[in-house]
Amino acid sequence: MLNATQPPVAATKPLLSVNGIEVIYNHVILVLKGVSLCVPEGGIVAILGANGAGKTTTLRAVSNLLKSERGDVTKGSVEYRGEKVHQLSPSDLVKRGVIQVMEGRHCFAHLTVEENLLTGAYTRNASRADVNVDLEKVYNYFPRLKTRRNSQSGYTSGGEQQMTAVGRALMSRPNMILLDEPSMGLAPQIVEEIFEIVRNLNQKEKVSFLLAEQNTNVALRYAEFGYILENGRVVMEGAAKSLAENEDVKEFYLGISISGRKSFRDVKHYRRRKRWLA
Repeated sequence: MLNATQPPVAATKPLLSVNGIEVIYNHVILVLKGVSLCVPEGGIVAILGANGAGKTTTLRAVSNLLKSERGDVTKGSVEYRGEKVHQLSPSDLVKRGVIQVMEGRHCFAHLTVEENLLTGAYTRNASRADVNVDLEKVYNYFPRLKTRRNSQSGYTSGGEQQMTAVGRALMSRPNMILLDEPSMGLAPQIVEEIFEIVRNLNQKEKVSFLLAEQNTNVALRYAEFGYILENGRVVMEGAAKSLAENEDVKEFYLGISISGRKSFRDVKHYRRRKRWLA
Protein backbone atom coordinates (compact mmCIF):
# COMPACT_ATOMS: atom_id res chain seq x y z
CA MET A 1 0.00 0.00 0.00
CA LEU A 2 1.23 3.49 -0.82
CA ASN A 3 1.13 5.49 2.41
CA ALA A 4 1.14 9.17 3.16
CA THR A 5 0.91 11.28 6.27
CA GLN A 6 -2.15 10.77 8.40
CA PRO A 7 -4.87 13.45 8.64
CA PRO A 8 -3.86 16.45 10.75
CA VAL A 9 -5.19 15.27 14.11
CA ALA A 10 -2.62 17.24 16.13
CA ALA A 11 -2.14 15.88 19.66
CA THR A 12 -5.75 14.86 20.16
CA LYS A 13 -7.43 11.61 19.28
CA PRO A 14 -9.38 11.55 16.01
CA LEU A 15 -13.12 12.11 16.16
CA LEU A 16 -13.67 8.85 14.28
CA SER A 17 -11.27 5.94 14.03
CA VAL A 18 -11.87 2.81 11.94
CA ASN A 19 -9.36 0.16 12.95
CA GLY A 20 -8.71 -2.74 10.59
CA ILE A 21 -12.34 -3.71 10.09
CA GLU A 22 -13.42 -6.78 8.19
CA VAL A 23 -16.99 -6.98 6.93
CA ILE A 24 -18.76 -10.13 5.80
CA TYR A 25 -22.21 -10.33 4.18
CA ASN A 26 -24.44 -13.38 4.58
CA HIS A 27 -21.72 -15.05 6.66
CA VAL A 28 -19.69 -15.88 3.55
CA ILE A 29 -19.00 -12.82 1.34
CA LEU A 30 -15.90 -10.93 2.47
CA VAL A 31 -16.31 -7.29 1.39
CA LEU A 32 -13.92 -5.24 3.53
CA LYS A 33 -10.45 -6.61 4.27
CA GLY A 34 -8.76 -4.71 7.07
CA VAL A 35 -9.89 -1.15 6.31
CA SER A 36 -8.46 1.55 8.58
CA LEU A 37 -9.07 5.29 8.44
CA CYS A 38 -9.61 8.26 10.72
CA VAL A 39 -11.45 11.57 10.62
CA PRO A 40 -10.20 14.52 12.70
CA GLU A 41 -12.55 16.86 14.53
CA GLY A 42 -13.82 19.41 12.03
CA GLY A 43 -12.35 17.60 9.03
CA ILE A 44 -13.61 16.54 5.61
CA VAL A 45 -12.30 13.12 4.63
CA ALA A 46 -13.14 11.34 1.37
CA ILE A 47 -13.35 7.63 0.63
CA LEU A 48 -12.70 7.23 -3.07
CA GLY A 49 -12.88 4.36 -5.52
CA ALA A 50 -14.88 2.73 -8.27
CA ASN A 51 -18.31 1.23 -7.87
CA GLY A 52 -18.06 -1.93 -5.75
CA ALA A 53 -14.80 -0.93 -4.06
CA GLY A 54 -16.37 -0.99 -0.59
CA LYS A 55 -17.10 2.70 0.02
CA THR A 56 -20.76 2.33 0.98
CA THR A 57 -20.03 -0.73 3.10
CA THR A 58 -17.42 1.28 5.01
CA LEU A 59 -19.95 4.02 5.78
CA ARG A 60 -22.57 1.48 6.82
CA ALA A 61 -20.03 -0.19 9.11
CA VAL A 62 -19.54 3.19 10.81
CA SER A 63 -23.26 4.01 11.03
CA ASN A 64 -24.18 0.45 12.08
CA LEU A 65 -26.59 -0.04 9.19
CA LEU A 66 -24.96 -3.31 8.07
CA LYS A 67 -27.49 -5.49 9.89
CA SER A 68 -30.24 -4.42 7.50
CA GLU A 69 -28.11 -5.81 4.66
CA ARG A 70 -27.19 -9.00 6.55
CA GLY A 71 -23.67 -7.73 7.08
CA ASP A 72 -21.41 -7.89 10.12
CA VAL A 73 -18.13 -6.36 11.30
CA THR A 74 -16.25 -9.56 12.13
CA LYS A 75 -12.84 -8.06 12.92
CA GLY A 76 -11.49 -4.71 14.01
CA SER A 77 -13.38 -1.85 15.65
CA VAL A 78 -15.01 1.52 15.05
CA GLU A 79 -14.36 4.22 17.64
CA TYR A 80 -16.10 7.57 17.98
CA ARG A 81 -14.59 10.00 20.47
CA GLY A 82 -12.52 7.11 21.81
CA GLU A 83 -15.57 4.90 22.47
CA LYS A 84 -16.12 1.65 20.58
CA VAL A 85 -19.46 2.09 18.85
CA HIS A 86 -19.73 -0.69 16.26
CA GLN A 87 -22.09 -2.67 18.52
CA LEU A 88 -24.46 0.25 19.14
CA SER A 89 -27.82 0.57 17.42
CA PRO A 90 -28.06 3.15 14.60
CA SER A 91 -30.41 5.26 16.71
CA ASP A 92 -27.96 5.32 19.62
CA LEU A 93 -25.24 6.48 17.25
CA VAL A 94 -27.50 9.24 15.90
CA LYS A 95 -28.04 10.43 19.48
CA ARG A 96 -24.25 10.62 19.84
CA GLY A 97 -24.09 12.92 16.82
CA VAL A 98 -23.28 10.60 13.90
CA ILE A 99 -25.78 10.40 11.04
CA GLN A 100 -25.62 8.97 7.54
CA VAL A 101 -27.08 10.50 4.39
CA MET A 102 -27.79 7.45 2.28
CA GLU A 103 -26.88 6.96 -1.36
CA GLY A 104 -29.85 7.85 -3.53
CA ARG A 105 -31.24 10.48 -1.09
CA HIS A 106 -34.13 8.29 0.30
CA CYS A 107 -36.52 11.13 1.04
CA PHE A 108 -40.07 10.32 2.13
CA ALA A 109 -41.71 10.87 -1.25
CA HIS A 110 -45.25 11.37 0.10
CA LEU A 111 -44.16 14.02 2.65
CA THR A 112 -43.48 17.66 1.87
CA VAL A 113 -39.94 19.02 1.90
CA GLU A 114 -40.54 20.65 5.28
CA GLU A 115 -42.08 17.50 6.76
CA ASN A 116 -39.00 15.59 5.62
CA LEU A 117 -36.77 18.11 7.34
CA LEU A 118 -38.77 17.93 10.57
CA THR A 119 -38.26 14.15 10.77
CA GLY A 120 -34.57 14.85 11.30
CA ALA A 121 -35.31 16.43 14.67
CA TYR A 122 -37.34 13.46 15.90
CA THR A 123 -34.58 11.95 18.08
CA ARG A 124 -33.74 15.21 19.87
CA ASN A 125 -36.80 15.77 22.06
CA ALA A 126 -36.39 19.46 21.26
CA SER A 127 -38.97 22.17 21.78
CA ARG A 128 -40.88 23.49 18.80
CA ALA A 129 -39.08 26.80 19.18
CA ASP A 130 -35.66 25.11 18.93
CA VAL A 131 -36.81 23.08 15.94
CA ASN A 132 -38.00 26.24 14.19
CA VAL A 133 -34.62 27.89 14.77
CA ASP A 134 -32.87 24.90 13.18
CA LEU A 135 -35.37 24.85 10.33
CA GLU A 136 -34.60 28.46 9.47
CA LYS A 137 -30.89 27.67 9.62
CA VAL A 138 -31.39 24.85 7.10
CA TYR A 139 -33.35 27.20 4.85
CA ASN A 140 -30.49 29.72 5.03
CA TYR A 141 -28.11 27.06 3.72
CA PHE A 142 -30.64 25.73 1.20
CA PRO A 143 -32.79 28.68 0.10
CA ARG A 144 -34.22 26.61 -2.72
CA LEU A 145 -35.83 24.32 -0.14
CA LYS A 146 -37.66 27.24 1.43
CA THR A 147 -39.42 27.99 -1.85
CA ARG A 148 -40.28 24.28 -2.18
CA ARG A 149 -41.16 23.68 1.48
CA ASN A 150 -44.78 22.72 0.76
CA SER A 151 -44.01 20.53 -2.28
CA GLN A 152 -44.09 16.76 -2.02
CA SER A 153 -40.50 15.51 -2.03
CA GLY A 154 -41.29 12.88 -4.63
CA TYR A 155 -42.00 15.66 -7.11
CA THR A 156 -38.81 17.65 -6.52
CA SER A 157 -35.61 17.40 -8.54
CA GLY A 158 -32.69 15.12 -7.70
CA GLY A 159 -30.67 18.09 -6.50
CA GLU A 160 -33.50 19.29 -4.27
CA GLN A 161 -33.89 15.80 -2.83
CA GLN A 162 -30.17 15.67 -2.03
CA MET A 163 -30.45 19.05 -0.32
CA THR A 164 -33.46 17.77 1.62
CA ALA A 165 -31.53 14.70 2.74
CA VAL A 166 -28.57 16.78 3.96
CA GLY A 167 -30.91 19.32 5.56
CA ARG A 168 -32.77 16.54 7.35
CA ALA A 169 -29.44 15.31 8.74
CA LEU A 170 -28.64 18.83 9.97
CA MET A 171 -31.90 18.92 11.90
CA SER A 172 -30.47 16.29 14.25
CA ARG A 173 -27.61 18.68 15.12
CA PRO A 174 -24.88 16.19 14.14
CA ASN A 175 -21.19 16.35 14.93
CA MET A 176 -20.44 14.12 11.96
CA ILE A 177 -22.26 13.39 8.71
CA LEU A 178 -21.52 10.28 6.65
CA LEU A 179 -22.33 11.34 3.09
CA ASP A 180 -22.74 8.56 0.53
CA GLU A 181 -22.29 9.41 -3.18
CA PRO A 182 -23.67 12.98 -3.00
CA SER A 183 -22.96 13.57 -6.71
CA MET A 184 -24.81 10.51 -8.01
CA GLY A 185 -27.23 11.37 -10.80
CA LEU A 186 -26.79 15.13 -10.47
CA ALA A 187 -25.74 17.71 -13.05
CA PRO A 188 -22.19 19.09 -12.57
CA GLN A 189 -23.49 22.52 -11.53
CA ILE A 190 -25.68 20.98 -8.82
CA VAL A 191 -22.78 18.81 -7.65
CA GLU A 192 -20.64 21.92 -7.16
CA GLU A 193 -23.49 23.58 -5.27
CA ILE A 194 -23.87 20.57 -2.94
CA PHE A 195 -20.13 20.42 -2.22
CA GLU A 196 -19.96 24.17 -1.58
CA ILE A 197 -22.70 23.73 1.02
CA VAL A 198 -20.76 20.85 2.57
CA ARG A 199 -17.73 23.13 2.86
CA ASN A 200 -19.83 25.90 4.43
CA LEU A 201 -21.36 23.51 6.94
CA ASN A 202 -17.90 22.26 7.83
CA GLN A 203 -16.47 25.74 8.30
CA LYS A 204 -19.45 27.50 9.91
CA GLU A 205 -21.22 24.72 11.81
CA LYS A 206 -18.04 22.69 12.55
CA VAL A 207 -19.66 19.51 11.20
CA SER A 208 -17.13 16.82 10.31
CA PHE A 209 -17.71 14.84 7.11
CA LEU A 210 -16.75 11.38 5.93
CA LEU A 211 -17.93 11.14 2.35
CA ALA A 212 -17.87 8.28 -0.14
CA GLU A 213 -17.58 9.47 -3.71
CA GLN A 214 -16.82 8.11 -7.17
CA ASN A 215 -16.20 11.61 -8.52
CA THR A 216 -12.56 11.75 -7.46
CA ASN A 217 -11.90 15.11 -9.09
CA VAL A 218 -14.62 16.96 -7.16
CA ALA A 219 -14.05 15.13 -3.89
CA LEU A 220 -10.34 15.94 -3.78
CA ARG A 221 -11.06 19.65 -4.31
CA TYR A 222 -13.25 19.82 -1.21
CA ALA A 223 -11.80 17.18 1.11
CA GLU A 224 -8.65 17.61 3.17
CA PHE A 225 -7.63 13.96 3.19
CA GLY A 226 -8.54 10.92 1.11
CA TYR A 227 -8.47 7.14 1.15
CA ILE A 228 -8.69 5.15 -2.08
CA LEU A 229 -10.38 1.75 -1.84
CA GLU A 230 -10.13 -1.15 -4.25
CA ASN A 231 -11.60 -4.58 -3.71
CA GLY A 232 -12.28 -3.83 -0.06
CA ARG A 233 -8.79 -2.58 0.80
CA VAL A 234 -7.22 0.84 1.25
CA VAL A 235 -4.63 1.00 -1.53
CA MET A 236 -3.60 4.63 -1.18
CA GLU A 237 -4.09 7.45 1.30
CA GLY A 238 -2.87 10.99 1.74
CA ALA A 239 -3.64 14.68 1.83
CA ALA A 240 -6.18 15.59 -0.85
CA LYS A 241 -3.78 17.91 -2.66
CA SER A 242 -1.10 15.23 -2.69
CA LEU A 243 -3.50 12.63 -4.08
CA ALA A 244 -4.77 15.02 -6.75
CA GLU A 245 -1.20 15.54 -7.94
CA ASN A 246 -0.25 11.85 -7.77
CA GLU A 247 0.41 10.40 -11.23
CA ASP A 248 -1.21 7.07 -10.37
CA VAL A 249 -4.40 8.80 -9.22
CA LYS A 250 -4.42 10.97 -12.32
CA GLU A 251 -4.00 7.97 -14.60
CA PHE A 252 -6.26 5.43 -12.97
CA TYR A 253 -9.00 7.61 -11.46
CA LEU A 254 -9.00 10.82 -13.50
CA GLY A 255 -8.04 9.28 -16.86
CA ILE A 256 -5.02 11.59 -17.26
CA SER A 257 -1.42 10.54 -17.77
CA ILE A 258 1.79 12.48 -18.35
CA SER A 259 1.08 12.29 -22.07
CA GLY A 260 -2.46 13.63 -21.62
CA ARG A 261 -5.97 12.29 -21.10
CA LYS A 262 -6.48 8.60 -21.84
CA SER A 263 -9.54 6.93 -23.25
CA PHE A 264 -11.50 4.59 -20.99
CA ARG A 265 -10.20 1.66 -23.01
CA ASP A 266 -6.60 2.71 -22.38
CA VAL A 267 -7.25 3.26 -18.68
CA LYS A 268 -8.83 -0.17 -18.40
CA HIS A 269 -5.73 -1.69 -19.98
CA TYR A 270 -3.31 0.19 -17.76
CA ARG A 271 -5.20 -0.73 -14.60
CA ARG A 272 -3.50 -4.14 -14.80
CA ARG A 273 -0.20 -2.46 -13.97
CA LYS A 274 -1.12 -0.56 -10.83
CA ARG A 275 1.88 -0.58 -8.56
CA TRP A 276 -0.15 -1.36 -5.44
CA LEU A 277 -1.50 -4.54 -7.05
CA ALA A 278 1.92 -5.77 -8.13
